[in-house]
Amino acid sequence: MSNLSSFQIYELLNRPRPLWLVKINLSETNLWMADLSDCNLGWADLSRSDMSWSILINSNLSNATLNQTNLYEAHLSRTNFTQADLTRANLTRANLDKAILTEAILVDANLSRAILGRAVLNKANLTGAILARTDFGKADLLGANLHSADLSHANLFESNLEGADLRGAILEHADLTGANLNGVNLAGARLSGAILTDAILPDEIEMLLRKQSENEG
Repeated sequence: MSNLSSFQIYELLNRPRPLWLVKINLSETNLWMADLSDCNLGWADLSRSDMSWSILINSNLSNATLNQTNLYEAHLSRTNFTQADLTRANLTRANLDKAILTEAILVDANLSRAILGRAVLNKANLTGAILARTDFGKADLLGANLHSADLSHANLFESNLEGADLRGAILEHADLTGANLNGVNLAGARLSGAILTDAILPDEIEMLLRKQSENEG
C-alpha cells in the first residue's frame, strides 16, 4: 500500500506537469479520473489501484507494476508500457491507441472492447487474456503469446501476428482481413466464423482451416 497520505497524493497530482514519479509507490490507491498525462511513472508500483477513467496519454509506465489495477475506460493512447506487469489488470474499454506494450505481461488481463489500433505488442504475453471485441486494427503483435486468449469478435484488420502463439485461442467471428499469420501456431484454436479475406496464410494453416471447415460441414 502507498505510504503517502490522501492529502499528499492530492497535492502531488496537482503539481505542474510533467511529473517525475519514477519508482513511486501508489499501490492500492484511489486514482479515479486522475490526470497523469506526459508523466514519467517508470518502475512505479500501481498494483491494485483504482485508475478508472484515468488519463495517462503519452506517459511512461515502462517496467511499472500494474498487477490487478483497474484501468476501466482509461485514456492510454501513446502510453509506453514496455515490460510493464499488467497481470489480471482490468482494461475494459480502455483506449490504448498507438500504445507501446513491447514484452508487457498481460496474463489473464481483461481488454474486452479496448482500443489498440496501431499499438505495438511485440512479444507481449497475453496468455488467457479476455480480448473479446477488442480493436487491434493494424496493431503489431509480432511474436506475441496469445495462448488460450479469447479473441472472439475481435478486430484484427491488417494486424501483424507473425510468429504469434495462438494455441487454444478463441478466434470465432474475429476479423482477420489482411492480417499477417506467417509462422503462427494455431493448434487447437477455434476459428469458426473468422474472416480471413486477403490474410497471409502459410500452407499448413490453410490445411488446418480446410479440415475445420470440413468437420463443421
